[in-house]
Amino acid sequence: MTATNTLTLRQKIQHAIDNKTKPLGALGRLEDIALQVGLIQRTTKPVIQQPHIVVFAGDHGIAKTGLVNAYPQEVTAQMVLNFVHGGAAINVFCRQHQLTLKVVDAGVNFDFTAVDLIQAKIGYGTKNYLEEAAMTMTEARQAIEKGRTIVQQVAAAGCNCIGFGEMGIGNTSSATLIMSAITGLPVVEFTGRGAGLNNEQLQNKIDTLQQVYEKHALHALNEQPMELLSRVGGFEIAMMTGAYLEAVQQRMIVVVDGFITTAALLIANAIFLSEKQETTVPGWTTLTDHCIFAHTSHEAGHEKILRHLGVVPLLNLSMRLGEGTGAALAMPMIQSAVNFLNEMASFESAGVSNAERETQNA
Repeated sequence: MTATNTLTLRQKIQHAIDNKTKPLGALGRLEDIALQVGLIQRTTKPVIQQPHIVVFAGDHGIAKTGLVNAYPQEVTAQMVLNFVHGGAAINVFCRQHQLTLKVVDAGVNFDFTAVDLIQAKIGYGTKNYLEEAAMTMTEARQAIEKGRTIVQQVAAAGCNCIGFGEMGIGNTSSATLIMSAITGLPVVEFTGRGAGLNNEQLQNKIDTLQQVYEKHALHALNEQPMELLSRVGGFEIAMMTGAYLEAVQQRMIVVVDGFITTAALLIANAIFLSEKQETTVPGWTTLTDHCIFAHTSHEAGHEKILRHLGVVPLLNLSMRLGEGTGAALAMPMIQSAVNFLNEMASFESAGVSNAERETQNA
């Protein structure tokens, strides 16, 4: 048996990366991505097939009060129709980069008829968590299972690279509460302006979310992800939670977008750990190991949660739009990482002297 045959997959991929016609590490983060994708796909020759962005939309009961949002709840449905008609930023980026876009009605307070979207409605928006739990445990489980089913269908159609987006007026508030509960950091650390709150509105939002945090005793739910999700989550966040769990099980390349999608990942990871599931790559212990983080959202708190997770995103463009736009912009970089690993010549195949390696072996 040769030495090459005894190498682990990680070592084989790294060997292939290091022997391309470049100085060691010269392609920076692209080399890290190439290694990660190869490990996910269990091959030294990974491929990106039919990349998708799936946007989950849902309404939040708290938005009807106007205490945490600058725009009325009706904007959720209006933006979903904009997605369907091709007029949003995510449509532009998906067209540009040849990504397939799927839009999911996870729980919008509107009846969509004769439009091209995935009908997966759990309810007409969540309840107002200032007064009661946002959803029942049954609804939370239903949403997670529907998220899993949607990803199963996308994977069955040939997709192996997926990113998630969201739309839901008031969903930065749910994300804030989830992040605060799981990390134990104060609500104010994660509370931002959302879609454009002024200073007075921002303070109202902070006060309201602190009231919600205390009402539901969220500090005690950091290790009870399903209960936390049912108390303050959204249907789109719950559905994304299931989508993350299934995408990792399907060994897909999972691209994490921004603030709200990261909150859903936190719930998914907590469920994954509580159920003592195993990852598909030796040595990886969490869902985040399987994820590529697209960008740092300009929404307050996202950089903090990324630091908490110990991850470094690919981009920092001061974006805070949601919709999966960061994931859509990051996917071409992932494709570039795969392409260099597959198509770039090695020192041997190109007949180029590897002075760096020869110096090391001297």
